[in-house]
Amino acid sequence: YEANKAVFKLLCDGFILNREDRTQKDLYIELIDFDTPENNIFKAVNQFEIEGVNNQLRIPDGIVFVNGIPVVVIELKNATNEEVDIVDGFNQLQTYKRDIPSLFYYNAFMITSDGINAKVGTITSDLDRFMFWRTIDGEKKSGLSFPQLQVMLYGMMNKKRFLDIVSKYSFFVHEEDKSFKILPGYHQFFAVNKALYTTHLAASENGSRKAGVIWHTQGSGKSYSMLMYTRQLVLELNNPTIVVITDRNDLDDQLFTTFSKSADYLRQTPKQADTRKKLRELLSVQAGGIVFTTIQKFSPDESDQSMEALTTRRNVVVIADEAHRSQYGLEAKEKDGKVSFGFAKHMRDALPNASFIGFTGTPVELSDKNTPALFG
Repeated sequence: YEANKAVFKLLCDGFILNREDRTQKDLYIELIDFDTPENNIFKAVNQFEIEGVNNQLRIPDGIVFVNGIPVVVIELKNATNEEVDIVDGFNQLQTYKRDIPSLFYYNAFMITSDGINAKVGTITSDLDRFMFWRTIDGEKKSGLSFPQLQVMLYGMMNKKRFLDIVSKYSFFVHEEDKSFKILPGYHQFFAVNKALYTTHLAASENGSRKAGVIWHTQGSGKSYSMLMYTRQLVLELNNPTIVVITDRNDLDDQLFTTFSKSADYLRQTPKQADTRKKLRELLSVQAGGIVFTTIQKFSPDESDQSMEALTTRRNVVVIADEAHRSQYGLEAKEKDGKVSFGFAKHMRDALPNASFIGFTGTPVELSDKNTPALFG
């Protein structure tokens, strides 16, 4: 795991090679050109022999190399043999990890298949975390009658998409006494890709500031989808500020903890605003930052019903969790002669040029509460 994490950083970030002759300039080395796929050499090699521990010879069915670096290991079982299936392929991969561990220093992911079914996982994935990849283009889900190996190879191993999965969507998480290498599910990869596209449009000079709604199901890895989305925004937008909004302290703490454990992946350390004063401080910066807070922190002083703008920058993106609730109340309400607004109105006054994206498992479309109308 530690070796894979170290090599992964070299692969994704490149490194400086110091010259022995100090009169010569140091070299910046990129092992893989992630921006221009055609600049790399891709090879899929069948029956590649590797000498392992105690001089044992191990021969994985398939290894995918990029510029000579073995990044994917594929184990294939015979579809006509009813005695074996993808579980046997998974077990064989675990044997390779034991007998030829150095092969997995470089591994992006592993595939096990019986020629029809196919599942993918990382060096830390147990069998139940090896997953199907159910679409080739992200537009249409392939039925189980269609060979899953074909879907996976065309869906994941498209050169540009493969390089994006490796460099932008894979990361490492350490939780208590366990460490994991995370690979995106097909739904996360394609949803985040679409969200990035709509966010660029929303945040443009004449954009609508509505970046859309990601409708997820329970157990679909929503927090990691948010994490992947945020990481790409940090890379693609001009030093943006990302504000993650929840409506409960426990949700705020959960998301903040998830993001904090992945500070390396995000290229910066997230901050949590637990008071209105702290929120104002964190949003007063000229650029950058990942800020967590609850929507209730966006409230004006008691003496004033209007919320001042905390930043007028356009490169601010608000990620609203549980977007079907607490995000409305934009219209004035009168009670006992006093006019009031919901927290969402104050938040939008505070961030007048920000773009908004909603995450929810239950989008609503009612006359006074309409998630797609609000977020796009």
